[in-house]
Amino acid sequence: MKAIILAAGMGTRLGAYTAGRPKGMLEFAGKSLIGRQVETLHASGITDITIVKGYMPQAINIPGTKSYVNERYADTNMVETLFCAEPEMTEDFLVCYSDILYEPRVLDAVLRAQCAVGVTVDTDFQEYWSARLAEPTGDNESFQIGPQGNVIELGSPNPDGAQMDGRYVGLIKFAGSGVADLRRVYREQERLYGGSSKPWLHSKCFRKGYMTDMIQSLINAGVRVDPIPI
Repeated sequence: MKAIILAAGMGTRLGAYTAGRPKGMLEFAGKSLIGRQVETLHASGITDITIVKGYMPQAINIPGTKSYVNERYADTNMVETLFCAEPEMTEDFLVCYSDILYEPRVLDAVLRAQCAVGVTVDTDFQEYWSARLAEPTGDNESFQIGPQGNVIELGSPNPDGAQMDGRYVGLIKFAGSGVADLRRVYREQERLYGGSSKPWLHSKCFRKGYMTDMIQSLINAGVRVDPIPI
């Protein structure tokens, strides 16, 4: 199992905090978010780790990791950042956002999950989301699980309660046929929409695609996506 950490974004919503460093290099309890995440991956036996950089790439220097750079980070988004590391997609791998915190038990649940494409979902997010925002329904996205137990829809902004079976977490597993399906569907979508400036699902356009829209494209193409509940 490999891990690809997406760390190209500018983190503009954090204002002055990210004026001099990428969001993933912000510290929590004395360690950078990326550094802490790499330690957690190592503890679960994952040592083949790639970081895709973009904004201030020189500020991300984590020993024992490989790196790619999304030179167009300012004009693209997470899907394009991920595919900068397409040469690493030769076996099972995790996609990890650079700005997330998770305990080893969460990662162990992801690694144990028997699925080709698995999306980590927090089913108990309401309490801390209420503490985070005065209006807890704000800054949210849909995440719906169907009657067969698979994810059927995610990424729609401003969902109602019926569309929230959990909170999407930026930790995704691709294994077995899921690796080939990801690459295949990406190429299909790129052929259809790569040269367009029109919206792609909930993204401004394909080149500025969100990971949730890439996952939704897999679902729309008939690929089963399973939730990994935490």
